[in-house]
Amino acid sequence: MGSTLRNPTWNNTTVIARDLVAEVSRLKQQPGKDIVQYGIGRVSFTLIEHSLLDELRLWVHPLILGNKGPQVPHFRDCLPTQLNLVASRTLPNGIAILNYQIAGQI
Repeated sequence: MGSTLRNPTWNNTTVIARDLVAEVSRLKQQPGKDIVQYGIGRVSFTLIEHSLLDELRLWVHPLILGNKGPQVPHFRDCLPTQLNLVASRTLPNGIAILNYQIAGQI
């Protein structure tokens, strides 16, 4: 999986330029916190498929894109997966942040 991101300026960030599964597997062997992803897409689907993602944080924006949004089902490439809501909060602008623990594939 390629990316143009090379040197992120925020803390606790690792850029993975080559084998995503191998690198995240290596990271999970180290002491520390869980593997958390913000948003969902190809990387999320791959990590879920290999049981490497511990928590998924989704931001729900208070708007509907209609025909200006993606024209494909968003989750069609993901294996059926059970998520458990572990935390939530709402920002003043109406965005809801939902933290889900990955319970496992169903």
